[in-house]
Amino acid sequence: MCQVGEDYGGPALREPPTAPRPGREHKCVKCKEGVPVVVIRAGDAFCRDCFKTFYVHKFRAMLGKNRLIFPGEKVLLAWSGGPSSSSMVWQVLEGLSQDSARRLRFMPGILYVDEGVACGQSPEDRAETLTDMRRVLQSTGFPWHLVPLEEVFSLPPSVLRCSAQGLVGPEGAYKTAVDSFLQQQHALAAEGAQDSPRLALGEEQLCQLPWDPLDSQSPVGPPAAAQTEALTRLFGSVKTLTAKEELLQTLRTHLILHVARTHGYSKVMTGDSCTRLAIKLMTNLALGRGAFLAWDTGFSDERHGDVVVVRPMRDHTLKEVAFYNHLFAVPSVFTPAIDTKAPEKASIHRLMEAFILRLQAQFPSTVSTVYRTSEKLVKAPRDGPAASSPTPRCLLCMCTLDIDTADSATAFGAQTSHLSQMQPPTPLAEAGTSPEPCCAPGVARAQDCCRGACEREDPGAHVVEQLCYGCRVNMKDLGPGPAGDPGVSDRGQ
Repeated sequence: MCQVGEDYGGPALREPPTAPRPGREHKCVKCKEGVPVVVIRAGDAFCRDCFKTFYVHKFRAMLGKNRLIFPGEKVLLAWSGGPSSSSMVWQVLEGLSQDSARRLRFMPGILYVDEGVACGQSPEDRAETLTDMRRVLQSTGFPWHLVPLEEVFSLPPSVLRCSAQGLVGPEGAYKTAVDSFLQQQHALAAEGAQDSPRLALGEEQLCQLPWDPLDSQSPVGPPAAAQTEALTRLFGSVKTLTAKEELLQTLRTHLILHVARTHGYSKVMTGDSCTRLAIKLMTNLALGRGAFLAWDTGFSDERHGDVVVVRPMRDHTLKEVAFYNHLFAVPSVFTPAIDTKAPEKASIHRLMEAFILRLQAQFPSTVSTVYRTSEKLVKAPRDGPAASSPTPRCLLCMCTLDIDTADSATAFGAQTSHLSQMQPPTPLAEAGTSPEPCCAPGVARAQDCCRGACEREDPGAHVVEQLCYGCRVNMKDLGPGPAGDPGVSDRGQ
């Protein structure tokens, strides 16, 4: 309360006093003895050893808590060369060593997708990047696969279909699998087969196993020039940077899924950090993918059926990843992304990233709040009219279509109900006549002439009906842009 005679003439404090940096007089909050070298949050200062224990425990606890990776399974590590995915590969490498307290028991492999064409790299820069990538991949000792993005044109149609479910076993399946694996190890040890590959899955000898060369090398030779030109033309026809990023993510996912199925990997690990998932959650909300947030940001993603995508780095922030990679010399390779040097308002992804990071700088609990919100999302598909009928899925993202029935109040429900009620004209077809179309395929929809005949000539006229709302919105930006520079649409401003 104000008092008479108080002096208010002093200058007001413009900024709150900052906490003093940890020095030699401060001690680690964990062991109370070591000199702190890392401050994760305000008041949480760790020494080098305690920070490593804290970091590794987060990774192991995320895998152990969910119990989705069974012993002996082949797991594909999706590595982009960035800090988070590089730290994930390093965690797996250390978890398979003999000195590890709780050794990992799965069979890893690494995949790198070369996206140089989509990012506008020259052939010389791509060759230099691939050389650096091969050097890091060979140092791990894991089987590795180096695939260019142009291979998406060679993918079979089966990559757009969801395989049969049934990967998630009963509640005690994980414990049964672990017991069976341990019994197999003890049996092989009793027989004197200590150097058996099956016994060495969780030991350091994993890095020296004689892998199949066809299963651990990149494709022979560079991609075909026709495929490179086709991919360049495809990304050049996209109008906005937002649509380009969504298209690149879709093509990358399809390619990773195909490699995993071809080489027998049942799980795929990605290096999405806590900060990146918080940005992705808000971005997907802005892109109309709110119905699929549990699949896009959760620990596991079972939308593909036979291949499950897991995110073991989702408890680590980018700050923790950067400190760990710096303190323990985790190798990484910088590769320019499709939005490198792009302005803040160039795309929804860049705008949301700048918004979250700026808000995090002012309010340090922003990322954790958004991340904890994503943990509460439940993967509960909507009840369809018939449980026995196959659930319709989006052709691009493979998510279950959230199709509303009659009297829908949502924009997507209104579109789907309108498309379901559309019937092509049939009098001419019933009469057995096929009139000559007066316009080229695809132009009839704009001119509203000979609509039925043109849609029958164009097989892709009804493809849009098999897309979710988010993919349908992004598909509007696919196509030839204005003359000259494609530019950015109003949605990205």
